[in-house]
Amino acid sequence: MCKILITGSDGFIGSHLTEEMVRLGYEVKAFVYYNSFNQWGWLDTLPKEIMRHIEVFQGDVRDPHGVKEAMKGCNAVFHLAALIAIPFSYHSPDAYVETNIKGTLNVLQAARELEIERVLVTSTSEVYGTAQYVPIDEKHPYQGQSPYSATKIGADRLAEAFYRSFNLPVTIVRPFNTYGPRQSARAVIPTIIMQLLSGMKEIRLGSLTPTRDFNYVKDTVNGFIAIYKSERAVGEEINIATQSEVSIGQLAEELIKRINPCATIVCDEQRLRPEKSEVNRLLGSNIKIKELTAWSPRYSFEEGLEETIKFIRDNLDKYKTDIYNI
Repeated sequence: MCKILITGSDGFIGSHLTEEMVRLGYEVKAFVYYNSFNQWGWLDTLPKEIMRHIEVFQGDVRDPHGVKEAMKGCNAVFHLAALIAIPFSYHSPDAYVETNIKGTLNVLQAARELEIERVLVTSTSEVYGTAQYVPIDEKHPYQGQSPYSATKIGADRLAEAFYRSFNLPVTIVRPFNTYGPRQSARAVIPTIIMQLLSGMKEIRLGSLTPTRDFNYVKDTVNGFIAIYKSERAVGEEINIATQSEVSIGQLAEELIKRINPCATIVCDEQRLRPEKSEVNRLLGSNIKIKELTAWSPRYSFEEGLEETIKFIRDNLDKYKTDIYNI
């Protein structure tokens, strides 16, 4: 089996991907964000039988020297490390440029110098902005509707440039909205569940009309792995999407029905995006990933919600339920 470096392995999707790659028999080096507490994010919650097979490297993707050192001896890199919270990007855009653009450049440059065999760069459906047509395929125009999405567009185009300029074997992997256990409370599904489980009668949300294409995290992880295994995916940009959409209002009503039917929804002004920044519709096409791989979603939306509710219920003490997480 190849040795795989996974940046952002301490995060939501990264920790699930790291765990699954170990279970499949890959040798995994987990790149986690350095901190003096020696905390490894969600990796700290993985079973000991998984962790004993993981080599942990503490660093910062903004530092090219550490990135190159981490990548030595690896055959492939899955680059997931990024700043992703959209509201935080409004007032701290420099941090997003440094992490998302410069960090990706560091990964690409090190991969080129070390002649890495495969590079998967993680994109986001936010690069498309509000759908101009649906389902959104990989040829859809890009729209930087937030500093976050603008930096991810920049990172994607750097990845394309390294493929075209230096023949680096890059694939741009573009998941639509992923949810599931271990997701940050700043995301819409955890924030609704968290408020309901904490006993709140009024669920505070922003706009209810936008629609999203929700991927359960295990389906997203399986998409990454399927793309990695496909040689035809080199040089491509590939959506991971269910090709179905749910509005935020419908989502909230479904979760209220499941957890506390007496709860109501109220609009919280601070949760509203600026009008021109709100992405009103995301519905992704999964035709390309199905053509290039054997991937298809395995989990229904209902199954994914139940797993997420269970996880948050079991870990509610880890969430700050009385504040708005950006």
